Amino acid sequence: MNDGPSTTKGTVGALADAVRPARYRPGRTLPLRVELRRQLLRRRTQVTFALVGLLPVILWIAFELADDGTTTGSLNLVDLAKGSGSNFAVFALFASSSFLLVVVVALFFGDTVAAEASWSSLRYLLAAPIPRARLLRQKAVVSAALSVAALLLLPVVSLVVGALAYGTGDLVSPTGESLTFWTGVGRVLLAALYIAVQLSWVAALALLLSVSTDAPLGAVGGAVTVSIVSQILDQITALEELRDYLPTHYDSAWVGLLSEQIDWAGMTRGVFSALCYAAVLSALAVWQFRRKDVTS
Repeated sequence: MNDGPSTTKGTVGALADAVRPARYRPGRTLPLRVELRRQLLRRRTQVTFALVGLLPVILWIAFELADDGTTTGSLNLVDLAKGSGSNFAVFALFASSSFLLVVVVALFFGDTVAAEASWSSLRYLLAAPIPRARLLRQKAVVSAALSVAALLLLPVVSLVVGALAYGTGDLVSPTGESLTFWTGVGRVLLAALYIAVQLSWVAALALLLSVSTDAPLGAVGGAVTVSIVSQILDQITALEELRDYLPTHYDSAWVGLLSEQIDWAGMTRGVFSALCYAAVLSALAVWQFRRKDVTS
């Protein structure tokens, strides 16, 4: 039988401090590093980066397997692509910016919240508790980081593959102007950054659809479909000035970077248009998510 004291020596206040739970701090919930690690470990992230990184290699193989064809006396984009590494990177951006890169951005943003709902894990995240606005912000920041990384990965790999296959000659634009290789490298990377900013409206739309549905494919497919419809409408010349208000009207404004004197006018309008659409759609996404009844 133990004859010692049955209680711990000390004051009641000290004992209360020892058992008091840590103070809840909303700003410490769901750190970015935790969300980034979760997304990087997902198979869809790994497959997406692998496909984007392999695209330049696939294009190079296609060029090598294709016949030279008959000479027409004029250069087309494929002929220019074989001229140098920087030209090859420009072709890769031309080939992927209107669809593949749209899908990549829509995938990262459209899948981020809808996937949690489809797994029935969204309600547990909110019960942690993580404030809804913070959860949406953290997921959007990580999705943006992954999207920009993927959009920069394509031109970087294209420059490396193109330089190894076709050398480090001058960047020749379709208009006949030429830029040195390293100047061309800088212009290609600037073009990728412009595309990333211009696709911000796709990101915001995909995020809005992601918080509005429990089906990730619906959110991703909806954003891609809107982009395709906008591109189709932009080809209808009868719409005249109305086309300027389409979110995809300035998709190709980055070609102004291929000239010796950069044409900033189109890119400035494209950035302004994309950011306006992104601001409105992002606000709608926050509003929708804050009032949504999360049951899954």
